[in-house]
Amino acid sequence: IAEAGQGAAIQLSHVLADEFQKVVTEEKNEELKNGRMGELCIEAPSIGLAMRPLVGDWQYLKISASDKGSFEDSHFVQVDVSEYLAFKEGLVEGPRDVVDIMSTLELDLSPFSTHLPRLTRPKSIGNGVAFLKRQLSSKLFGNETTFEPLFPYTAYLEAEKELRLRHAETPHKEVEGLLRHMGFEKGWGKTVHRIRETMSLLLDILQAPDPEVLEEFLDRLPVMNKVVILSPHGFFGQKDVLGKPDTGGQARISVQTYPTSSQGTQLLPACGSAVLNYLETGAWTIALRSSSSRGSSPSPRAPPATRPWNPSTAPSTPASSECPSRTKSGEVLQEWVSRFEVWPYLEQFTLDVSRAILEDLGGKPDLLIGNYSDGNLVASLLAHRLHVTQCTIAHALEKTKYSDADVHWKDMEEDYHFSSQFTADLIAMNMTDFIITSTYQEIAGQADSVGQYESHCSFTMPGLYRVVSGINVFDPKFNIVSPGADQGLYFPYDKKDKRLTDLHEDIEQLLFGQDESPDFAKGVLEDRKKPIIFSMARLDRVKNLSGLVEMFAKNEKLRKLTNLVIVGGVVDVKNSNDTEEKAQCERMHQLIEEHNLHGQIRWLVAQKDQVKNGEIYRYIADTRGAFVQPALYEAFGLTVIEAMTCGLPTFATSKGGPAEIIVHGESGFHIDPYHVEASGTILAEFFEKVAEDEQHWLDMSSKSLERIFENFTWEIYAKKLMTLSRVYTFWKYVSHQDRREVRRYLEMFYSLKLRPLIAQVPRAPEER
Repeated sequence: IAEAGQGAAIQLSHVLADEFQKVVTEEKNEELKNGRMGELCIEAPSIGLAMRPLVGDWQYLKISASDKGSFEDSHFVQVDVSEYLAFKEGLVEGPRDVVDIMSTLELDLSPFSTHLPRLTRPKSIGNGVAFLKRQLSSKLFGNETTFEPLFPYTAYLEAEKELRLRHAETPHKEVEGLLRHMGFEKGWGKTVHRIRETMSLLLDILQAPDPEVLEEFLDRLPVMNKVVILSPHGFFGQKDVLGKPDTGGQARISVQTYPTSSQGTQLLPACGSAVLNYLETGAWTIALRSSSSRGSSPSPRAPPATRPWNPSTAPSTPASSECPSRTKSGEVLQEWVSRFEVWPYLEQFTLDVSRAILEDLGGKPDLLIGNYSDGNLVASLLAHRLHVTQCTIAHALEKTKYSDADVHWKDMEEDYHFSSQFTADLIAMNMTDFIITSTYQEIAGQADSVGQYESHCSFTMPGLYRVVSGINVFDPKFNIVSPGADQGLYFPYDKKDKRLTDLHEDIEQLLFGQDESPDFAKGVLEDRKKPIIFSMARLDRVKNLSGLVEMFAKNEKLRKLTNLVIVGGVVDVKNSNDTEEKAQCERMHQLIEEHNLHGQIRWLVAQKDQVKNGEIYRYIADTRGAFVQPALYEAFGLTVIEAMTCGLPTFATSKGGPAEIIVHGESGFHIDPYHVEASGTILAEFFEKVAEDEQHWLDMSSKSLERIFENFTWEIYAKKLMTLSRVYTFWKYVSHQDRREVRRYLEMFYSLKLRPLIAQVPRAPEER
């Protein structure tokens, strides 16, 4: 084991898995497969070992080699997480004295949660709302003293008697005065029938507490009337800008999840529509507001804003607003800023958004939803300032995207400023009331891989601080709510009456055209009769488009059977200002030349027209092609959902969320980005079968559609989101458990640690 990885001091899980497989094969000992090593740290003559026997359960060993040199005589000692992390720091920092080791700042949040209810089984992780409903039913409603915040039982009986005399469809406004006189404010329902139903639900809860009845009742409470979604990645209300180099998937999810504007026109996208449809049965006014920053920059190199922050014309009309980032002097920032460099602008953005929200909504919102690291930090600051319920949606936590990004943070600080980002993530995930993730893996990984949030349970950034307890994946604040694709844009290829055939000429030019100008494409396909392997993503290291090109290049059978079409990034490195994009662009050119892929590959610049992109998926399906998502790690995989919703057979990374979206061999295929040859073989075998029998392709397409419509739609998402919002708000109210202690602790951590780190992040060139 110590020789694995060519002498690297820290061995990660996928390297260990490969080495273990070699031992299993050589020793013919299948029992070794049951091992659960998460990480290995080597500093001769000692080895530090992190073991993960169960999800969320970590144990640590220190192994010291004996003078005899035999493994059997080695000394094994179980150590705590702090000692293990200190050993790991020594591999990076070099020898240190005991005083330095002991004086390292440690972050330990575990004492603040000892009194809080916790999940206990790994399979329950991510289903926190169900756990809280049971807690509310059994402990709160089971105690008569907890009824005190509710109206007296007799008042409900009296109201029921009066309402029984009215016609079921009588509107609320005709009985509003009567109900108010009896102590009932509006919000019980739009009609007498709905009001009686809601009151009956509450009476049922008081008499016989039940989690499902409680959920149905809470779904009717008018506690989510003003919702604000924060996504400082910006550009939601502007023309032709969706998906800057670092804002692809989460930008589209935010756009589809929440109301947005485009070209000055109010739109109500998939989930925004579903949310309002879900709420409209109550006699209450709903306001949805989405806000973004960095979106109204007037620079010619920045996109023109089509809609500034503007009060909504009607309280029930959802809207998207841009609140620009500002310089120290208060001027609107002229240039686009990468997500890795946005940190110096967030405090001012928070103040600007706070004022705008209060003015626009006429008061405090009921729910703040943050998106990505910067949006979640802003949501935390706002929720603390306004005392409202907060929801966190990370989309992707950078710590798991970059190997050893915590231990080697200093090496990456100039480009990524991970010290600020990881600290902000820790603060936001602990400040928030509830967390939405797209998959189980995002929280707790798999048996052989660590989850994004789980990776924050304990880690170290040498020379900065050591986290011995950063988050608990068994916390009931975690909930899995998977998004869908906008079915107005993405629908099955065989819906002939809906197909956008007027776009086919443009799409044919994209896929099979001769244009190879540096601003447009590289490569021309020679045989257009072959099915197309298609991929569309940002051009960065993690999305691994270059890995797909390498996979294709090294499989002769695949090259004979198919064409490869890549959509992503820029084709000419001169057209990018993004460091990673430039590096990947150069790598793509290198692979094409090295493997002589001319005539077999077409690489197109990023396509930002979602309407056309939807039809591209369907056009690829017409060729009996497939979609491939080859990321080294993918938190969820929106493009996987989009492709499958269009009926396109999909091959996606086994590292992350797509492994939960796709059932391998049934509704698609998992591929391992770290094993290029094996992944290429999976693709080649599929297309061999399709070449022999087209029904194989049709069956896989049908099963992928079935998988999507049963599990991944915005209607399902909207209902779950509203339920979560109400349950957690109600839980805070009746349990008085608002985690005030940990919030005060995190305030200090924010002021003493995060603010100084952010102060070191360079501002935009125009301010220097």
